Amino acid sequence: LVLNPTLDQMPDSALDLVVAGTQDALMMVESEAKELSEETFLDALMFAHRGMQPVIDAIIELAEHAAKEPFDFQAEDHSDVVASIKKLVGEDIKAAYTHPGKHARHEAVGAAKKAASAALVKTDENPDGVESAKFGAAFKECEAEVLRRDIIENGHRVDGRALDKVRSIVSEVGILPRTHGSALFTRGETQAIVVATLGTGEDEQYVDALSGTYKEKFLLHYNFPPYSVGETGRMGGAGRREIGHGKLAWRAIRPMLPSAEDFPYTIRLVSEITESNGSSSMATVCGSSLALMDAGVPLAKPVSGIAMGLILEPSGEFAILSDILGDEDHLGDMDFKVAGTRDGITSLQMDIKVAGITEEIMKKAIAQASAGRLHILDEMDKAIDGARTELGEFAPKIETIKVPVDKIREVIGTGGKVIREIVEKTGAKINIEDDGTVKIAASEQEKIDAAKAWISSIVSEPEIGTIYTGKVVKVVDFGAFVNFFGAKDGLVHVSQLALERVANPADVVSEGQEVKVKFLGLDDRGKTKLSMKVVDQATGEDLTDKINAERAERGEAPLADDTGGRPKREGGGGDRGRSRRRD
Repeated sequence: LVLNPTLDQMPDSALDLVVAGTQDALMMVESEAKELSEETFLDALMFAHRGMQPVIDAIIELAEHAAKEPFDFQAEDHSDVVASIKKLVGEDIKAAYTHPGKHARHEAVGAAKKAASAALVKTDENPDGVESAKFGAAFKECEAEVLRRDIIENGHRVDGRALDKVRSIVSEVGILPRTHGSALFTRGETQAIVVATLGTGEDEQYVDALSGTYKEKFLLHYNFPPYSVGETGRMGGAGRREIGHGKLAWRAIRPMLPSAEDFPYTIRLVSEITESNGSSSMATVCGSSLALMDAGVPLAKPVSGIAMGLILEPSGEFAILSDILGDEDHLGDMDFKVAGTRDGITSLQMDIKVAGITEEIMKKAIAQASAGRLHILDEMDKAIDGARTELGEFAPKIETIKVPVDKIREVIGTGGKVIREIVEKTGAKINIEDDGTVKIAASEQEKIDAAKAWISSIVSEPEIGTIYTGKVVKVVDFGAFVNFFGAKDGLVHVSQLALERVANPADVVSEGQEVKVKFLGLDDRGKTKLSMKVVDQATGEDLTDKINAERAERGEAPLADDTGGRPKREGGGGDRGRSRRRD
């Protein structure tokens, strides 16, 4: 365990943990981990608590010398209003909290609140009544007392569950067949539809962080529309809730994702909360894990999450609640969220409303959360227990190849001309990195193969004796230039255009014509030599052996040096030993 690690140490760390606390207890926790055990996590929390003590001591010492005298603050006394509410509708509130359903319960509580408000709140008809804000605070206090007392004294929760029981779970995958991956996760009255979309390197998000700009290949967006809690409202940009809950789920899933080398896709998850009664962020974690596996993303292990609650009385009595409802979160003392696999925790977040929680409470909460997390994983396994072996039908296919770094410029071309042409004509998306890694993506394998072959032809060298398909780019008096190997051009000399003598190359070929040529090698000046006459233009067959056999039958010499030209004569030449004078 390392206290206050540096930025250089963080990439190699198995734990990213931020803790706030007092001399006696923990107040807030935010973390991401690589499958750490419950024991290791608890050790890290206590290590952090011990590590903050010198800072707390320094703050106290500074306060002794520099702090101003604290002013006396007395919280407003609601006891008389609380007593009046209990007298009027106390039994109605108790009866309301026996309804297991959220909507029925809220309607009953709302009716009790309306009746008490009519009798107690200050109005024109009741000028001696209490202020509306004071009444609201007092009524909430009455609600909390009913809920908390029943849990502490009787072990009864609002919906009738035991303290450690998780609500009923239903998981489904593949609910939206046109998407790359999808899942519906329902836990009690909380439900999330999660969609997984796979993209290419072009879809990566540029992040301008304090440590510099980088590209992120895993995106998770959490949406909490007003209708999920039975309300209407404007749908605007992401708020504090959407950003915070989305980041928590992102932290929970990320440690289980495959590396970019093993899975070169950009991954985007969108979680739509369609119904909420507590723990929608953890429903997002579960739904995200299911959607990724449905999309064929090779997750190391499935991930689930659970939200825990706490009721802590001034006497020291406490109760840990598994899979809390919205009311238990609202009227309780702690929101404690844990996500992970069967083998360890990947994310933990805690915030509390009391003066702090002790090691004993934290230990019990982590242990109870572990049991709940494993139960949820068992339920998720009924829908899908591992990633599909193939990607979704509509997901893009991506293949990765390596090209020499010194060839990158040739693949891109001047001003991007070459790569734009490849993309336009093959229909594939291409992303080239500085180290020569080329990612080719398309919806169809044929497009990937075409782009891959084109790029390979640019970065590799043609093989002597191999037949290639090319296009005539220019016709001149001494032959034709053919583009035959990516961006490579070569000359088909007039003597190599056809077996018979050619007087005018334009009579045999024209610009733009597709031809089949044989690569003969390079001449003494390094220029490319091609031949058409030894290739069957219809089938692409190499006719060299056939032509030489026919020439042999006629008593003629074979084509020389695979070029189709005359064999070199041994000796001879010159004046053949005779004088050229005719006088």
